[in-house]
Parts: sequence; structure tokens; C-alpha cells
Amino acid sequence: MKPRISLDQWRTFISVVDEGGFAQAATTLNKSQSTVSYAVRQIEEQLGLAVFQIEGRKALLTRDGKTLYRRGKALVEEAARLERAAHNLAKGQEQTLSLAVETLFPTWLMLQCLDGFGAIYPEIRIELHETVMGGTDELLQAGAVDLAICADNLPVGHTGDVILRYRAICAAAPAHPLHRQEGPLTLEQLKAHRHLVIRDSGSKRSRPSVWDVSERRLTVSHKATSIHAACMGLGFAWYPEDWISDELRSGQLRPLPLQNGAERSGALYLVYPDPDGAGPGARELGRIIRDEARRVESRSDARQPPVE
Repeated sequence: MKPRISLDQWRTFISVVDEGGFAQAATTLNKSQSTVSYAVRQIEEQLGLAVFQIEGRKALLTRDGKTLYRRGKALVEEAARLERAAHNLAKGQEQTLSLAVETLFPTWLMLQCLDGFGAIYPEIRIELHETVMGGTDELLQAGAVDLAICADNLPVGHTGDVILRYRAICAAAPAHPLHRQEGPLTLEQLKAHRHLVIRDSGSKRSRPSVWDVSERRLTVSHKATSIHAACMGLGFAWYPEDWISDELRSGQLRPLPLQNGAERSGALYLVYPDPDGAGPGARELGRIIRDEARRVESRSDARQPPVE
């Protein structure tokens, strides 16, 4: 059967839902509100069902509308992926590569990968987004990056390969009151002290954090700020070992003797927003990241215990 609804009409309908109304969608799409309303009305007339019901001043999705929204969104996203894939195939080598990298991925390792990539593709510009939690997800889901490194949980609709595992330890400055308490510490004892937290870089900040244990928090935007605050004795935090290796060796930070949960572990994934549409540069950079991360993993098998 020949489709009766155009992609532009589906995009308009999806935008009305995502933006929260006809006027907001018109602004986003740079169309008049009447044009937006007409597109939605055409969908209803062509399919013979209502997608919205009016309650007060709000237009809410009907049960059928919810089904069409879910399927229509998938259709629009697949069309966008198809167009990006065709664009990449047509242009061949990329001029710019954009990647979102969760800050849990070692900075030195990423820079080493980019250095190796630059030796092969010196003419390709790199845009590196250093992201935290939901910020990585948002860039990936929007198709705003060519590849991403995500931590622990992948966004819905995406798959990826584990490239590196990390171990985080709970630490504080030696002079911090928690180090003066006797015996193994409990999570309840931590709640009486300030927890240093790195802010989710996503605009929605919808991903729950498993790291939060205390209502007393100091939230910052960068890991360097958090580490500096910990060294000053302003609080405690769980840090990946490579973040604070120098501070542990110098004695500026010490692991906290927790009864449970002193260490936390997780995995980092390499993800393409559209694996089929990835260009040659993105594929090569992904290969380099995998290879370098594999070397780090193999060396970590013989890693010495952390400084106590």
C-alpha cells in the first residue's frame, strides 16, 4: 500500500509531542502554527482516527496517538539515519569527527588514541565532548556525534562493545574526620559528611546516579575540581583509580575503610549512533580506541594493589 502520510507530516506530529504543544512545535520547525495544525489534522483524516484529545488547554495523546507516536518516531529516526549514511557514503572521508566521551574513560588514553588517529588522518578535525552520564546519552541519541563512549547503561535503541572496565575507590584526605573514626565505616556514617559529586552534563539530567549516598553534597562540573576539593578535605567521593593515582601515591588522598562498597566497578562501551552509516574516519578511530583499551586491560591484569 502506498504511504498516505509524508515524512514531513510525521516529523511535525512527533515535534508537537516532543515540544509539548502546537505553538512550541511551530517555533522549533520554523513553521506557522496553522501549518503544524493542518499537518496533524491530515494525519487524523487520512488514517481515520484521533491522535490528540483536548483536556482544558492541553492536547493529550489518545491511546492510538501513543502508538502512532512511538512507531512514527522510530520511522523518522530511521529516515534520519538513512540520510546520514547516504551522506557519509557520498562524501567518503569525513572532514570533521565529533565524539562524546564519558569522563570515566581515562583522559590520557583518549588523547593517546587521538594522537595515533592524527598520524593516519591529519586532515580530519576532531571535536571532543567530555561528558557525564546523561550528556553522553543525549548527544548519541540526537545523532550529534559520530561515536561515543558510554558508561554502564546504554541509551535505549543503541548497542555497543565493552572496551574497558573501571574500578572506583572511595577516598578522602588523610585529615578528613572519616579517617579518624575507628573500625570499618558504614554508609550511614558517610551520610553525616559531604559527598563530592560531578554534575550530569545532560540538559535533562534524567539518569539516576548510583553514586549519591548523602544529602550533604558539593556538586561541581569537572573532575579536577572534585579531586582538588577532596584533597582540601571538603568531602569524600568514589574516584576511578587512574584519576587519583598521583594523589594516592603522594598521600594527599587515602582510601576510606568502608565495611561495604569501598570499591565500585563498571564498564565503558564504544557506541556508534548508526553503525551502518559510520564513515571511514569514525571506523578507524573506533578501531584505535578498541586496540589501545585492550592493551590497557591486558596490563591491568598484573596491576599492583592500590596505595593504602
